[in-house]
Amino acid sequence: MKNTYMEKLVVACVATFAFIGLQINTVEAKTENPVVKEANLLELGQQYGLTFDNIKQVNNRHANGVFLEELGQIPDKPKVLGIQSSEPQIETPDKELEKPAVLISNEEKDLFARLVEAEAKGESYEGKVAVATVVLNRVDSPHFPNTVTDVIKQVVGKSYAFSPVQNGQISKPASDESKRAVDEALTRHDRLNDSIYFYNPKIATDHWIRTRQVVKTIGAHVFAK
Repeated sequence: MKNTYMEKLVVACVATFAFIGLQINTVEAKTENPVVKEANLLELGQQYGLTFDNIKQVNNRHANGVFLEELGQIPDKPKVLGIQSSEPQIETPDKELEKPAVLISNEEKDLFARLVEAEAKGESYEGKVAVATVVLNRVDSPHFPNTVTDVIKQVVGKSYAFSPVQNGQISKPASDESKRAVDEALTRHDRLNDSIYFYNPKIATDHWIRTRQVVKTIGAHVFAK
């Protein structure tokens, strides 16, 4: 009689500890009901490729509920008790902004953008980038000054090389598009076939400029070298 009582006591203790262990392992599930219904499995199945029928078939069950511990018994599937995958999560780094190939000061960049705005106002973004590229090509050329500022303020004969410097239009602020055009030109991806001149054929009065080799026409401007 005493042995039967002790056996029952041991069985009860084992069941109690097993129940406590189950509660600890499934604490992240935060559910008061140890059975997951079919509606709950729909979301889990979409995430891990599980279906209600798959789980019942593997566990040889026919009822409309599945015990939580059975969810971890599906072979080749991540455990879903914690609703987490064991596979490491790989973070995709944000795309880094492209660094310019030519570095200039903020003051010089502002002057540069104001020139582009004055020379290419009303032109497309591509046209603004092309005007900025001509300035940088001149900096690279042995026939022009060695800095952006000196190229912009270069004096040819009795006037400035760029009319906006001559007439004061360069003092007006640059648009955001002109600033972006300068930033793109500074990457030096497209050197516009080393063009060092641009002009508007409708208003240009200099015959010599028309003798230069034409590289490209963008909007109202012809680019040449």
